[in-house]
Amino acid sequence: MSAAISLGGGAAPAVHSRICAAATAASCLAHLWLVTGSQHGIWLNLLMLAMVAVCLPCAVHIWRHGRAGALRRVMASALAMTGVHAVLLLGAGQQGHISHAAAPAPGAATSGAGAMLAIIAVEVATAMLAATLLARLRSAAGGVHAD
Repeated sequence: MSAAISLGGGAAPAVHSRICAAATAASCLAHLWLVTGSQHGIWLNLLMLAMVAVCLPCAVHIWRHGRAGALRRVMASALAMTGVHAVLLLGAGQQGHISHAAAPAPGAATSGAGAMLAIIAVEVATAMLAATLLARLRSAAGGVHAD
């Protein structure tokens, strides 16, 4: 079970915590929206649902208590999703993520790659928010190693 890290050290850690939780929740909602559209294969839909199942409770814990375990899970999940999106980006040229039978228009591949790079940037930013919040809360707690 994760120990709570006190957010009572001032408004700044609480704001940082809320931003991290909001970014995580927004990512979860975006993935749920993608699943409901069913534009991806079954394995990608299941992977997105698994990510939501892991991250949404963590977002609640981060919002309320700043739990170290939740921050670690969000970091790990965001980095894993960065890897998945990178694989999808690299495989898109070989029909990896583009699942349409017809060949895409010349500009479609470029815009799809740009969108995938934006998603990767958001995932890296989410991981960085969680990592910096964890480091900040640990230093505020006097270097206590809370799990």
